[in-house]
Amino acid sequence: MKKVAVIMGSDSDFKVVQKAILKLKEFGVPYEVHVMSAHRTPDEAAQFSKNAKKNGFGVIIAAAGMAAHLAGVLAAHTTLPVIGIPIKSAAFDGMDALLATVMMPTGIPVSTVAVDGAANAAILAVEMLALSDDTLDKKLEDMKLEMAQGVAKKDADMQRKAMEL
Repeated sequence: MKKVAVIMGSDSDFKVVQKAILKLKEFGVPYEVHVMSAHRTPDEAAQFSKNAKKNGFGVIIAAAGMAAHLAGVLAAHTTLPVIGIPIKSAAFDGMDALLATVMMPTGIPVSTVAVDGAANAAILAVEMLALSDDTLDKKLEDMKLEMAQGVAKKDADMQRKAMEL
């Protein structure tokens, strides 16, 4: 099975990024976690991305706040799918990171999840890997079924509560 690279621009992003790591663990997807900066260590980020495919990665998740160029820098140096997680910052409430992550030029796509949407980034990475892995596909189907069952239970509970008023 291909690995997922989880790259964050700063160790301060870990509080958000850990949700992606936990979700990857839940699905049994191998991963590596690194801190790399698009601005402070651009050569290292580029080298990692250039070699990611030959090093067994299938998807890269990149989390960054503020200027949030990390996902774009990584995407510029690979043909692997890159998923950006814009990280909320104090200055612009994450809007700066969202715009920096989503506004990529033609030819350098970055799939972008919600601000601080690390769990969805991991699920999207699993969906990408599941295109060629039936075991992962089944796990995703099971997850969706569990979600639907959870909503049905909440609906039944709400109907009971409403009748008790």
